[in-house]
Amino acid sequence: MDLKEYLKQVAFKVNTEADEYSKAVETRLREAASHLLNAGGKRLRPAMVMLAADAVRPGASEDVFEAALALEWTHTFTLVHDDIMDGDSLRRGEPTVHTVFGEPTAILAGDCLYADAFEHICRVKNTEDRAKIVAVQMLSHACHELCEGQQEDMAFEERDDVTEAEYLSMVRKKTGVLYAAAAGIGAALAGGDARQIAAMYTLGLNTGIAFQIQDDIIDLLASPVVSGKNQASDLRENKQTIVAITAREMGVDLSKYHKADLSAEEIAEAVALLESSGVLPAVRAKSEKLIADAKNGLSVIPESESKALILEMVDFFISREY
Repeated sequence: MDLKEYLKQVAFKVNTEADEYSKAVETRLREAASHLLNAGGKRLRPAMVMLAADAVRPGASEDVFEAALALEWTHTFTLVHDDIMDGDSLRRGEPTVHTVFGEPTAILAGDCLYADAFEHICRVKNTEDRAKIVAVQMLSHACHELCEGQQEDMAFEERDDVTEAEYLSMVRKKTGVLYAAAAGIGAALAGGDARQIAAMYTLGLNTGIAFQIQDDIIDLLASPVVSGKNQASDLRENKQTIVAITAREMGVDLSKYHKADLSAEEIAEAVALLESSGVLPAVRAKSEKLIADAKNGLSVIPESESKALILEMVDFFISREY
């Protein structure tokens, strides 16, 4: 099976469960909690859980599927709350939860998803209680770090001197730790030993950071038709992304492009400048090194179709165009 087909199958299974979740209890709060879950998504974190489990113990993905749902529910809770804090009106092409149900209900909906995620972990079958405890610890740690990362990201909006180290620390918390938890939890619940769990955790962490670096590049390069949002929105707003930070540290002045009415010609000009000055090649090299380091650590995982797919998946994270 190729990666595209695998991700499609995982998404179908998660979408089916999300639909069942929305129908299980008919209350206003459950409707709000289900709103974003049923808006789709790539379902990459559940796929990471299942691939990591199968790579450690073939066939384990069926046993740990509830944990895959836990990661998607957690991810969704963070999006619901992030949209409130950022004042966003659209997510995945749909109105955000707080714009439809109001902020108080949206906050509670996110809280419900957070709580339900831990219940999903407890429902995992055919695994030792000790492994479930490890999984719960990983997920709770990830949730704490996610909050820290979101707070740092918001604080960065008031600064124009964010360093690369600060940015990478924020991204590690805001994006990396949830992918780390996905891979680590999959390995732990499948009965992996300490070395295998650590290798998968590191793979997920580095992949998550690389995923966000690629997001920063996509924002600059992808057309609205492809990405579904305004091209170069980060550049327009002078957001402290890895592209902006690397440009500043390499002495490339982007100040003339920090305006809302940036034209297509000006965007093309900025991209050409960032390419020719070496900024974009340097940024790409950072994500490629993260992925290479993570792959090297997987020598403790036996060769299998699942391992091959997870390696293909991490490559996809830094090559995707949307």
